[in-house]
Amino acid sequence: MGENSKIDWTDHTFNPWIGCQKVSLGCDHCYAEMLNKRYNWNGAGWGPRAPRKLTSEVYWKQPYRWNRKALEASERRRVFCASLADVFDNNAPEGARERLFVLIRNTPVLDWLLLTKRPENIRGMLPDDWGDGYGNVWLGATAENQECYDRRWRILSAIPAKIRFVSYEPALGPLDIMGLRSYPDWIICGGESGGNARRMKRRWARDLRDQCDRVGVAFFMKQMAKKAPIPEDLLIREFPIRCRKLAA
Repeated sequence: MGENSKIDWTDHTFNPWIGCQKVSLGCDHCYAEMLNKRYNWNGAGWGPRAPRKLTSEVYWKQPYRWNRKALEASERRRVFCASLADVFDNNAPEGARERLFVLIRNTPVLDWLLLTKRPENIRGMLPDDWGDGYGNVWLGATAENQECYDRRWRILSAIPAKIRFVSYEPALGPLDIMGLRSYPDWIICGGESGGNARRMKRRWARDLRDQCDRVGVAFFMKQMAKKAPIPEDLLIREFPIRCRKLAA
């Protein structure tokens, strides 16, 4: 985890702590839980009573280096936070979330992508100076099926943010975004990976791509289930309209 992320839609990943618990069907084959068992980061525990282990001081310094490199390159960089935890977890280590927002404020050339399955917690956990949203924070919610999308997007859409996005991954059923009055700025679409990956139908991705095209939502096709080849017509990797080059 860290610099040069293997996740296609980000440049870096940052985990302020490690540990989480399952909250919906999309968590059933959680890769973070599997990795935690392998590497024993927080005692191999997972769930509401498992510890959330704060990452090291050296690790917390990495985003400052990424910010300096982005400045030198005159180009913004994206940071996915957190791949092995949830920023809006009720059981986050004491003071860690507040410390994270200080880090975010101090790295203005990094765009921080905060993805959660707990959007109902966001509003009460934002810093006092959030206002209309930090200029370098994208707020996102995971929605693996229609039920999760309808509930989580309604909540997320009401929270002020410069960019709001939805991760439809793992895609576990068709998704209709046209039934609500607002739309995300960006949708990531992806099937589940791993040996026990659940099926994702191609038409789910195609239908969602077409909906995004109709309403002007950026569409990013990450992967098919079990990382099968992406059909040529779905090789679309758009980002929200935001200049990567820094203003002069």
